Amino acid sequence: METLSVMIQAAVEAGTAVLEVYDSDFQVTEKSDHSPLTLADLRANEIISSRLRNTGLPILSEEGTDLPFSERRSWKTFFVVDPLDGTKEFVKRNGEFTINIARVHGQTPVSGVILVPVKNVLYFADPGTGARKALLTEELTKSFPENPEQAFQALLRMSSALPIAPRAAMPYTIAGSRSHSTPELQAFVEKCRLEHGAVEYISVGSSLKFCLVAEGTADVYLRTGPTCEWDTAAGQAIAEQAGAVVEDFHSGRPLRYNKEDLHNPWFIVRREAG
Repeated sequence: METLSVMIQAAVEAGTAVLEVYDSDFQVTEKSDHSPLTLADLRANEIISSRLRNTGLPILSEEGTDLPFSERRSWKTFFVVDPLDGTKEFVKRNGEFTINIARVHGQTPVSGVILVPVKNVLYFADPGTGARKALLTEELTKSFPENPEQAFQALLRMSSALPIAPRAAMPYTIAGSRSHSTPELQAFVEKCRLEHGAVEYISVGSSLKFCLVAEGTADVYLRTGPTCEWDTAAGQAIAEQAGAVVEDFHSGRPLRYNKEDLHNPWFIVRREAG
Protein backbone atom coordinates (compact mmCIF):
# COMPACT_ATOMS: atom_id res chain seq x y z
CA MET A 1 0.00 0.00 0.00
CA GLU A 2 3.05 2.27 0.00
CA THR A 3 2.48 3.15 -3.65
CA LEU A 4 -1.18 3.97 -2.96
CA SER A 5 -0.05 6.36 -0.22
CA VAL A 6 2.22 8.16 -2.69
CA MET A 7 -0.63 8.37 -5.23
CA ILE A 8 -2.97 9.89 -2.65
CA GLN A 9 -0.34 12.35 -1.47
CA ALA A 10 0.27 13.44 -5.06
CA ALA A 11 -3.46 13.92 -5.69
CA VAL A 12 -4.01 15.88 -2.48
CA GLU A 13 -1.09 18.24 -3.12
CA ALA A 14 -2.18 18.72 -6.74
CA GLY A 15 -5.71 19.44 -5.54
CA THR A 16 -4.48 22.31 -3.40
CA ALA A 17 -2.64 23.81 -6.38
CA VAL A 18 -5.65 23.36 -8.65
CA LEU A 19 -7.94 25.19 -6.23
CA GLU A 20 -5.51 28.12 -6.06
CA VAL A 21 -5.86 28.54 -9.82
CA TYR A 22 -9.63 27.89 -9.69
CA ASP A 23 -10.05 30.80 -7.27
CA SER A 24 -8.02 33.16 -9.47
CA ASP A 25 -8.63 35.00 -12.74
CA PHE A 26 -7.02 32.24 -14.80
CA GLN A 27 -6.44 32.18 -18.56
CA VAL A 28 -7.58 29.43 -20.92
CA THR A 29 -5.52 28.33 -23.93
CA GLU A 30 -6.19 25.65 -26.52
CA LYS A 31 -4.31 22.41 -27.17
CA SER A 32 -3.70 21.00 -30.64
CA ASP A 33 -6.93 18.96 -30.42
CA HIS A 34 -8.84 22.17 -29.54
CA SER A 35 -9.49 21.04 -25.96
CA PRO A 36 -8.96 23.67 -23.24
CA LEU A 37 -5.78 23.96 -21.17
CA THR A 38 -5.22 26.00 -18.01
CA LEU A 39 -2.41 26.68 -15.57
CA ALA A 40 -4.16 24.23 -13.21
CA ASP A 41 -3.57 21.34 -15.66
CA LEU A 42 0.12 22.15 -15.87
CA ARG A 43 0.69 22.72 -12.15
CA ALA A 44 -1.14 19.54 -11.20
CA ASN A 45 0.83 17.53 -13.74
CA GLU A 46 4.13 18.89 -12.42
CA ILE A 47 3.28 18.07 -8.80
CA ILE A 48 1.95 14.59 -9.54
CA SER A 49 4.83 13.68 -11.83
CA SER A 50 7.35 14.85 -9.23
CA ARG A 51 5.81 12.66 -6.52
CA LEU A 52 5.28 9.58 -8.66
CA ARG A 53 8.77 9.66 -10.13
CA ASN A 54 10.12 8.72 -6.70
CA THR A 55 8.58 5.26 -7.10
CA GLY A 56 10.72 4.51 -10.15
CA LEU A 57 7.66 3.56 -12.22
CA PRO A 58 7.03 5.17 -15.65
CA ILE A 59 4.19 7.65 -16.07
CA LEU A 60 1.66 8.00 -18.87
CA SER A 61 0.02 11.41 -18.45
CA GLU A 62 -2.33 13.45 -20.59
CA GLU A 63 -0.18 16.52 -20.10
CA GLY A 64 3.14 14.67 -20.27
CA THR A 65 5.40 14.04 -23.22
CA ASP A 66 3.92 11.80 -25.90
CA LEU A 67 5.88 8.58 -25.69
CA PRO A 68 6.14 6.25 -28.70
CA PHE A 69 4.64 2.78 -28.33
CA SER A 70 8.06 1.30 -29.06
CA GLU A 71 9.16 2.72 -25.70
CA ARG A 72 5.94 2.04 -23.78
CA ARG A 73 5.34 -1.53 -24.94
CA SER A 74 7.89 -2.98 -22.49
CA TRP A 75 6.22 -1.40 -19.43
CA LYS A 76 4.94 -3.93 -16.89
CA THR A 77 3.72 -1.63 -14.13
CA PHE A 78 3.15 2.09 -14.63
CA PHE A 79 1.00 5.07 -13.70
CA VAL A 80 -1.75 6.59 -15.85
CA VAL A 81 -2.52 10.20 -14.88
CA ASP A 82 -5.07 12.83 -15.79
CA PRO A 83 -3.95 15.82 -13.72
CA LEU A 84 -7.22 17.65 -14.36
CA ASP A 85 -10.10 15.61 -15.74
CA GLY A 86 -12.96 17.83 -16.79
CA THR A 87 -11.12 21.00 -17.78
CA LYS A 88 -14.31 22.18 -19.51
CA GLU A 89 -16.12 21.91 -16.17
CA PHE A 90 -13.21 23.69 -14.47
CA VAL A 91 -13.53 26.57 -16.94
CA LYS A 92 -17.30 26.69 -16.35
CA ARG A 93 -16.57 26.77 -12.60
CA ASN A 94 -19.22 24.16 -11.80
CA GLY A 95 -16.89 22.09 -9.58
CA GLU A 96 -17.29 18.88 -11.58
CA PHE A 97 -13.62 18.19 -12.23
CA THR A 98 -11.28 15.61 -10.75
CA ILE A 99 -7.68 14.54 -10.41
CA ASN A 100 -7.14 10.95 -11.59
CA ILE A 101 -4.17 8.69 -10.84
CA ALA A 102 -4.05 4.96 -11.58
CA ARG A 103 -1.45 2.24 -11.20
CA VAL A 104 -1.68 -0.28 -14.01
CA HIS A 105 -0.10 -3.74 -14.03
CA GLY A 106 0.03 -5.53 -17.35
CA GLN A 107 -2.93 -3.89 -19.05
CA THR A 108 -5.23 -3.78 -16.00
CA PRO A 109 -5.71 -0.91 -13.51
CA VAL A 110 -5.04 -2.30 -10.02
CA SER A 111 -5.03 0.92 -7.95
CA GLY A 112 -6.93 4.15 -8.45
CA VAL A 113 -7.25 7.57 -6.85
CA ILE A 114 -9.85 10.18 -7.79
CA LEU A 115 -9.93 13.49 -5.93
CA VAL A 116 -12.81 15.97 -6.23
CA PRO A 117 -11.00 19.15 -5.09
CA VAL A 118 -14.01 21.46 -4.72
CA LYS A 119 -15.77 18.99 -2.39
CA ASN A 120 -12.65 17.60 -0.66
CA VAL A 121 -13.90 14.12 -1.52
CA LEU A 122 -11.43 11.34 -2.21
CA TYR A 123 -12.15 7.96 -3.81
CA PHE A 124 -9.42 5.34 -3.80
CA ALA A 125 -8.95 1.65 -4.40
CA ASP A 126 -6.20 -0.92 -4.04
CA PRO A 127 -6.19 -4.70 -3.53
CA GLY A 128 -5.02 -4.09 0.04
CA THR A 129 -7.78 -1.64 0.97
CA GLY A 130 -10.63 -2.32 -1.42
CA ALA A 131 -12.58 0.62 -2.82
CA ARG A 132 -13.16 3.45 -0.34
CA LYS A 133 -14.45 7.02 -0.06
CA ALA A 134 -13.41 9.75 2.39
CA LEU A 135 -14.10 13.39 3.11
CA LEU A 136 -10.78 15.17 3.53
CA THR A 137 -10.52 17.53 6.47
CA GLU A 138 -8.38 20.66 6.26
CA GLU A 139 -6.08 19.19 8.90
CA LEU A 140 -5.62 15.96 6.95
CA THR A 141 -4.97 17.82 3.69
CA LYS A 142 -2.25 19.89 5.35
CA SER A 143 -0.66 16.86 7.02
CA PHE A 144 0.00 14.92 3.79
CA PRO A 145 3.08 16.93 2.73
CA GLU A 146 4.43 16.92 6.30
CA ASN A 147 3.75 13.32 7.39
CA PRO A 148 2.26 11.34 4.48
CA GLU A 149 2.27 7.92 6.17
CA GLN A 150 0.52 9.19 9.29
CA ALA A 151 -1.99 11.04 7.12
CA PHE A 152 -2.59 7.89 5.04
CA GLN A 153 -3.34 5.81 8.14
CA ALA A 154 -5.74 8.48 9.41
CA LEU A 155 -7.42 8.49 6.00
CA LEU A 156 -7.95 4.73 6.13
CA ARG A 157 -9.61 4.98 9.54
CA MET A 158 -12.03 7.72 8.48
CA SER A 159 -12.94 6.30 5.05
CA SER A 160 -15.95 4.17 4.14
CA ALA A 161 -16.00 1.01 2.03
CA LEU A 162 -17.76 1.16 -1.34
CA PRO A 163 -20.50 0.70 -2.35
CA ILE A 164 -22.36 2.79 0.21
CA ALA A 165 -25.83 3.50 -1.18
CA PRO A 166 -28.49 0.73 -0.95
CA ARG A 167 -29.65 0.37 -4.55
CA ALA A 168 -32.77 -1.71 -3.95
CA ALA A 169 -34.82 1.23 -2.64
CA MET A 170 -33.94 3.57 -5.52
CA PRO A 171 -35.16 3.92 -9.13
CA TYR A 172 -32.80 2.64 -11.81
CA THR A 173 -30.24 5.42 -12.17
CA ILE A 174 -28.06 6.27 -15.16
CA ALA A 175 -25.00 8.49 -14.90
CA GLY A 176 -24.20 10.37 -18.08
CA SER A 177 -21.83 12.98 -19.43
CA ARG A 178 -22.65 16.65 -19.00
CA SER A 179 -20.64 17.69 -22.06
CA HIS A 180 -20.85 14.68 -24.40
CA SER A 181 -24.45 13.53 -24.89
CA THR A 182 -25.07 11.52 -28.09
CA PRO A 183 -28.09 10.03 -29.90
CA GLU A 184 -26.79 6.56 -28.93
CA LEU A 185 -26.83 7.54 -25.27
CA GLN A 186 -30.38 8.86 -25.58
CA ALA A 187 -31.44 5.58 -27.19
CA PHE A 188 -29.83 3.66 -24.32
CA VAL A 189 -31.76 5.76 -21.77
CA GLU A 190 -35.03 4.99 -23.57
CA LYS A 191 -34.17 1.28 -23.61
CA CYS A 192 -33.58 1.40 -19.84
CA ARG A 193 -36.96 3.08 -19.35
CA LEU A 194 -38.66 0.23 -21.19
CA GLU A 195 -36.83 -2.36 -19.07
CA HIS A 196 -36.97 -0.69 -15.64
CA GLY A 197 -39.91 1.73 -15.73
CA ALA A 198 -39.00 4.84 -13.79
CA VAL A 199 -35.44 5.89 -14.60
CA GLU A 200 -33.40 8.70 -13.06
CA TYR A 201 -30.68 10.37 -15.13
CA ILE A 202 -27.76 12.14 -13.46
CA SER A 203 -25.73 14.43 -15.73
CA VAL A 204 -22.25 15.08 -14.36
CA GLY A 205 -18.76 15.86 -15.64
CA SER A 206 -15.39 14.10 -15.53
CA SER A 207 -14.69 10.74 -13.86
CA LEU A 208 -17.38 11.45 -11.26
CA LYS A 209 -19.63 9.11 -13.23
CA PHE A 210 -17.37 6.15 -12.35
CA CYS A 211 -17.55 7.25 -8.71
CA LEU A 212 -21.36 7.37 -8.72
CA VAL A 213 -21.53 3.76 -9.90
CA ALA A 214 -18.79 2.70 -7.48
CA GLU A 215 -20.54 4.17 -4.46
CA GLY A 216 -23.95 2.84 -5.55
CA THR A 217 -25.61 6.17 -6.32
CA ALA A 218 -25.97 5.10 -9.98
CA ASP A 219 -26.54 1.69 -11.57
CA VAL A 220 -24.88 2.31 -14.91
CA TYR A 221 -22.74 4.72 -16.91
CA LEU A 222 -22.49 4.41 -20.69
CA ARG A 223 -19.94 6.38 -22.69
CA THR A 224 -20.45 6.51 -26.44
CA GLY A 225 -18.08 9.39 -27.14
CA PRO A 226 -14.29 9.58 -27.42
CA THR A 227 -12.12 9.04 -24.34
CA CYS A 228 -8.48 8.20 -23.71
CA GLU A 229 -6.84 5.84 -21.24
CA TRP A 230 -6.12 8.59 -18.67
CA ASP A 231 -9.85 9.42 -18.57
CA THR A 232 -10.80 5.95 -17.36
CA ALA A 233 -7.94 4.08 -15.64
CA ALA A 234 -8.45 5.38 -12.08
CA GLY A 235 -12.23 5.15 -12.37
CA GLN A 236 -12.04 1.58 -13.62
CA ALA A 237 -9.87 0.49 -10.69
CA ILE A 238 -12.25 2.06 -8.18
CA ALA A 239 -15.45 0.83 -9.83
CA GLU A 240 -14.24 -2.74 -10.27
CA GLN A 241 -13.03 -3.04 -6.69
CA ALA A 242 -16.41 -1.70 -5.56
CA GLY A 243 -18.07 -4.64 -7.34
CA ALA A 244 -18.95 -3.02 -10.65
CA VAL A 245 -18.06 -4.12 -14.18
CA VAL A 246 -16.22 -1.92 -16.70
CA GLU A 247 -16.22 -3.29 -20.23
CA ASP A 248 -16.13 -2.57 -23.93
CA PHE A 249 -19.75 -1.82 -24.88
CA HIS A 250 -19.64 -3.99 -28.02
CA SER A 251 -17.33 -6.89 -27.11
CA GLY A 252 -17.97 -7.14 -23.37
CA ARG A 253 -14.21 -7.34 -22.71
CA PRO A 254 -12.56 -5.27 -19.95
CA LEU A 255 -10.88 -2.05 -21.01
CA ARG A 256 -7.14 -2.51 -21.54
CA TYR A 257 -4.31 -0.03 -21.13
CA ASN A 258 -1.01 0.97 -22.72
CA LYS A 259 -2.35 0.16 -26.17
CA GLU A 260 -0.60 1.49 -29.24
CA ASP A 261 -3.65 3.71 -29.79
CA LEU A 262 -4.46 5.29 -26.42
CA HIS A 263 -8.12 5.90 -27.28
CA ASN A 264 -10.81 3.79 -25.60
CA PRO A 265 -13.72 2.07 -27.33
CA TRP A 266 -17.27 2.85 -26.24
CA PHE A 267 -17.64 1.40 -22.77
CA ILE A 268 -20.18 0.72 -20.04
CA VAL A 269 -19.79 0.76 -16.25
CA ARG A 270 -22.52 -1.15 -14.45
CA ARG A 271 -23.30 -2.68 -11.13
CA GLU A 272 -23.81 -6.44 -11.17
CA ALA A 273 -27.46 -7.48 -11.01
CA GLY A 274 -28.62 -8.15 -7.47
